[in-house]
Amino acid sequence: MPAKEKNVILGVTASVAIYKACEIIRRLKEANFAVTVIQTKESEELIKPILFESLSGNKVYQGLFSSPEAWEIEHVSLAKKADLVLIAPATANIIAKVSAGICDDLLTCVICATKAPVLIAPAMNDNMFKNKITQDNIGKLKSLGYKFIEPRSGKLACGDEGVGCLASVETIIQEVKKNI
Repeated sequence: MPAKEKNVILGVTASVAIYKACEIIRRLKEANFAVTVIQTKESEELIKPILFESLSGNKVYQGLFSSPEAWEIEHVSLAKKADLVLIAPATANIIAKVSAGICDDLLTCVICATKAPVLIAPAMNDNMFKNKITQDNIGKLKSLGYKFIEPRSGKLACGDEGVGCLASVETIIQEVKKNI
């Protein structure tokens, strides 16, 4: 009997690095993971859900109050379904909301409701990443058992050089495999 396919919930936020989520989905599927995408409202301004649906082969979940296809409390059912929750790319905003326990969208509600490991891959401007509040939020989450895939140094979307580039897709896939 083949091993049960592991379920990865991929939370996608509004970072310029969002385009790398496409490759993350493709590589997770190649590694025999089922991938379900939860997209924040702001991220839909950068990539439409249909692209993630095509790549994952699954419905993309968006709003907290979207009508479910079947009667279920979506954030709870998605949280239970998850073997791992990966947020990639993760903005300073999503990190702050999770750190503060704010549950005002589907992704933050799933994170709060899940018992699965949560991996966070930040991607943002160097100043935002190094900001004391962001670093305090990261430290708090680490102390609570959340795991981080550290960003790389490099050329940022704003043209600056610094820390804040999303970790390589290869590194992200390795961390998923290690933590699931």
